[in-house]
Amino acid sequence: MADDYAIINTGGKQYRVREGDTVQVEKLAGEPGDAVTFDRVLLTSLDGKVEVGKPAVKGAEVTGEIASQDKAKKVISFRYKNKTRHHVKTGHRQKLTSVTITGISGK
Repeated sequence: MADDYAIINTGGKQYRVREGDTVQVEKLAGEPGDAVTFDRVLLTSLDGKVEVGKPAVKGAEVTGEIASQDKAKKVISFRYKNKTRHHVKTGHRQKLTSVTITGISGK
């Protein structure tokens, strides 16, 4: 049970998750306490049996609960052109969702 894990795909990124882990993914719709299901599971390792999907494992899903809706640290983008006094400074804060993994199920 302690070695069970899955690799999920959400928001264009891949995350290795175990039951009880809290991961920050790109913003998902919902309020804290809501349940969320990740059905795009790329790999599962349950009871020592590894199953790789082509591209996703059929019938596998990872369930979780939204812990909080946050924002990441601000990222500053600064463009500068030499000798023309031209510069552009912009900032961006990515919206994130913290998800606590509650279960991993295979076929």
